[in-house]
Amino acid sequence: MSAEFEIGGVGSTELAERYGTPSFVYDGNELATRLTGLRERLHPELEYFFSLKSNPNVSICALLHAHGARAEVSSMAELLTAKRAGVAPENIIFLGPGKSRAELTACLDEDIYAVVCESFGELDELDELARAKGVVARVALRVNPSFAVKGSGLTMGGKPRQFGIDEEQLFAADGLGGRHSNIRLMGVQVYMGTRILSEEPIVENTRRIFELAERLARRHGFDLELVDIGGGLGIAYFAGERDLDLDLLATRLNPVIDEFAARHPETRLVMELGRFLTAMSGTYVVRVRYVKTSLGQNFAVTDGGTNHHMAAVGIGSYVKRDFPMRLLNRFDEPADESWHVTGPLCTPNDVLGKKIALPPVRPGDLLGVFRSGAYGPTASPVLFLSHGYPAEVLVYNGQSYLISERDRPADLLRRQHLHDVAALAAAGLDG
Repeated sequence: MSAEFEIGGVGSTELAERYGTPSFVYDGNELATRLTGLRERLHPELEYFFSLKSNPNVSICALLHAHGARAEVSSMAELLTAKRAGVAPENIIFLGPGKSRAELTACLDEDIYAVVCESFGELDELDELARAKGVVARVALRVNPSFAVKGSGLTMGGKPRQFGIDEEQLFAADGLGGRHSNIRLMGVQVYMGTRILSEEPIVENTRRIFELAERLARRHGFDLELVDIGGGLGIAYFAGERDLDLDLLATRLNPVIDEFAARHPETRLVMELGRFLTAMSGTYVVRVRYVKTSLGQNFAVTDGGTNHHMAAVGIGSYVKRDFPMRLLNRFDEPADESWHVTGPLCTPNDVLGKKIALPPVRPGDLLGVFRSGAYGPTASPVLFLSHGYPAEVLVYNGQSYLISERDRPADLLRRQHLHDVAALAAAGLDG
């Protein structure tokens, strides 16, 4: 009998039979290990704020929070999720370039630790709302820095961005610290890039962010209660990439943090983490419906596709590259054939992987796309062809739990409203 792949100690066949496919399955012990590994290695003053945008499931947030994570949110739903997961208001920050009045009001009502403001207009809006409520809003300024460090992946600095306020504009502004009677400037946030896979850019980014934060606080006369160095720690998905060496990162980063913490012992030091915490834990599990050949190429047509896993198309990359993928129910068989793995959608772009090395594939087999715990269904067009949201499952300490139900056709139709447009049209013609 062939061996099968286990997720958190539970067999993939058992999971597929119990929860169906397609589904995202998360290894909760891997989630916890990712966070504890950082906490054991990096500077003890560093706090980790989980970026819910990477995986906004409340059970994922709750598990990470149980192991010490705080929360970074960017929408009303994410704020409510963090609260439901048990994160205290003093451990929540709210980011985003286009916050609504309702979201800003909720930040004030919930008394979260800081609103990260990204424009002068947002400062004016928040000040107005806080004045109406008779409160003072705590604000960290998101800075779009003038510098960019080579190796920062998708860089967020040194170029025009919708995020943050340009460094030059902040230093040119006069009286910013006292301009708004109901805002207290108390921190600085800078997010330099994402998917960083080299240790040195993280160290250099942090060093420059600390220096920028100190200069900005002096310029506008506020105390540095918070410095958020962003995050962007990457995960190796593709051939030729390597995962970060956390021991090496600690050796180089900890002295930089130590120097700053010695100068500012009362400042909270924050690192935002999303993909780094969640990606490794997730497996997208699909079942093969049909196998076929076309012009000599093998195709495995599965029940799930890019409507659930848009990252597999290569979103954010100029070149389509494949996530790691294996046959789950016959995990030990030699992968000596080439297969295109596709989904059920009526588009040629619905390709999870091209020329994937797999054993001979049969209908009913289970395929897994690994490192899929971040930016899965919530970053994908789940309503395309009305297939809906897949199931999500958490496996923790050998037990599996359904943490998000899959959409059924009735669920999708329930949100729609049928009006007798034919009768309305006929009435119009008669009139």
